Amino acid sequence: MEMKVFPLAILLSIASLMASSSTSEAAASNGSFSFGENFDIMWSENHFKTSADGQVWYLSLDNETGCGFQTKQRYRFGWFSMKLKLVGGDSAGVVTAYYMCSENGAGPERDELDFEFLGNRTDQPYTIQTNVYKNGVGGREMRHMLWFDPTEDFHTYSILWNNHQIVFFVDRVAVRVFKNNEKPNDFFPNEKPMFMFSSIWNADDWATRGGLEKTDWKKAPFVSSYSDFNADGCQWKDPYPACVSTTTDHWWDQYEAWHLSDSQKEDFAWVERNLVVYDYCKDTDRYPKTPVECSLSPWD
Repeated sequence: MEMKVFPLAILLSIASLMASSSTSEAAASNGSFSFGENFDIMWSENHFKTSADGQVWYLSLDNETGCGFQTKQRYRFGWFSMKLKLVGGDSAGVVTAYYMCSENGAGPERDELDFEFLGNRTDQPYTIQTNVYKNGVGGREMRHMLWFDPTEDFHTYSILWNNHQIVFFVDRVAVRVFKNNEKPNDFFPNEKPMFMFSSIWNADDWATRGGLEKTDWKKAPFVSSYSDFNADGCQWKDPYPACVSTTTDHWWDQYEAWHLSDSQKEDFAWVERNLVVYDYCKDTDRYPKTPVECSLSPWD
């Protein structure tokens, strides 16, 4: 795949311009609450800490285990965001995952929307990987560089999900658009409500240079930081909540949210030109026959 990539120094120098130029049509979210109101620890509670005021949360990884949490509530469609500050220094082999999933475990028929932050050796940039699963089938990876150092400060990572598109945002800049074709299909997850999760774990068998770079446990513990979780979405209620079937009362399911705005398209075009380092749709060795969803334009 041929592409133009700016040096990291240039990307960092224009980070503030990107942040100021990006706009969002999102309405104000429902607000953020305490960790205990929103989440449960999935495993290794002794690897979870909070700041004194409870507004910042920390997950740590050592050579024994990592840690993870999930929302108490499931959602089907909406806007979901979190501020993250990633592991600094030598983070090779370390993955911080921030994702939505229809199951508590990696079940064989799960739907899933992934942000995965792939650590690296000191002074090498992080790679951000996104993926989409439907009924247990993924393999729809994209990888991007970032235009800032995600270990120096908090940045906002968001997912817009409705029946027409899934958009992955970084600081309100659209970095990936995944479209539905409005027909029954096997690629767009739109039927199963999902929990929101995050975790930190060791993946040095694949995460950094295909597994060539291993985790340096002398640098442990590795810590990812979180704050300001917001969910403005349809909270699932059995058997079927009314908010899933209407497009009038909720901004995230109105016509304006079915497409990128003009300003979002400008930012998205810049990301496409400069930050994409892998796109499964262009991997002809892996997919000799182009997947159906790759023919859908993100611009429509």
